[in-house]
Amino acid sequence: MTNDHRALDDEFAARRYFAKFERITRILARLAESPEIDGVLGEAEAGILGGYIQGVAASFKALSMKYLVSGRISGPARKHLTIDLHESGFPIYQELVAMANDAAQAAQHLRGMASAEDLRDRMLRRILGEREVPTDLQYAMSQRLYFEALGAGQGSLFWAQMHPTIEPLGEIGGERRRYLLHWAVYDSQLNVPVIYLLDLEDSGRRALPRDEGRWEQAKAHLMAQSVAGLKLITIAKGFDTDFDDLHPKRLRRLFLGPMYSNAFTLQSGPIREVLDEARAPAGEDWALAWTLEELESARVEVEKGWFSATEREVFDLDPLAAQNSGASRVSRALILPQRPFQVLAEKDPRGFRDVRKFVVGQDDRVLVYG
Repeated sequence: MTNDHRALDDEFAARRYFAKFERITRILARLAESPEIDGVLGEAEAGILGGYIQGVAASFKALSMKYLVSGRISGPARKHLTIDLHESGFPIYQELVAMANDAAQAAQHLRGMASAEDLRDRMLRRILGEREVPTDLQYAMSQRLYFEALGAGQGSLFWAQMHPTIEPLGEIGGERRRYLLHWAVYDSQLNVPVIYLLDLEDSGRRALPRDEGRWEQAKAHLMAQSVAGLKLITIAKGFDTDFDDLHPKRLRRLFLGPMYSNAFTLQSGPIREVLDEARAPAGEDWALAWTLEELESARVEVEKGWFSATEREVFDLDPLAAQNSGASRVSRALILPQRPFQVLAEKDPRGFRDVRKFVVGQDDRVLVYG
């Protein structure tokens, strides 16, 4: 635990936290499927984003089962969800690592547990016969539901590492092929989900998905470089240098977060003032930021050797960026309910004028401003 971390030791606060994220991920999934995402991501990329968002939602659902009753029991099993208070609002990285370890042993745990039917019957008999709250059985049931979620969701949950997947986009000609690669990580420093999209051209003799050695090397390289502290230009140039017949044409990185909420996080600056003045009711007191970084290849230069010529990408960097972002452009968005948005619009802080706002209205409908 550090000063940036907080254990949700209040059971009702933890339930409100998970309910908040259930709504946020539901809105995000709906947004990924809507025309409002046009201009940010194409149809294929939006579908990929939607899949990762569903994974985040499933992981939160599993964690909610893990901690549903654990705060009410005593002994070593008494545990609380730990979240990052500053510029995150998400569970800390170690929660995702522990969940992955639990998933690896989910089948073993389930074999040693009573069935859900048996647990329900025993709880009912104790409530009616002994007139007491069966906390220990409730805890056993929550853990069974947790391990069931891990076992059933191996391919659909969001893990600390989501290894690269390749989507063919067709041939260009001259045995040159196009692919869209995507992968994701739960960044260990920022404690937020980060999604990567790479448009790639392949001039190798064998198609990349069927070239096992080259594909495994490419995946290992990309995962090793998937660190928020590295600029896109560093990641793309390193990949371009290490693979002479793989040509990165566009690399995008999407940060899903931070999530801000007066009830759960500490924030400074305009966003703190907005949430303070909004005084929104439970469930409406939040704002979720996302940042999309994009790097595009501007042209190709050919390096000539004695017996070969190698293509190298020259990437387009934003010359007007206040700081060297290492990207062609960076766009930011904020998703928030109506009441915080009204305060934000009235205050109109300078730093948020270029931020695209997705405003959640009645029935979780999303309106776009900016």
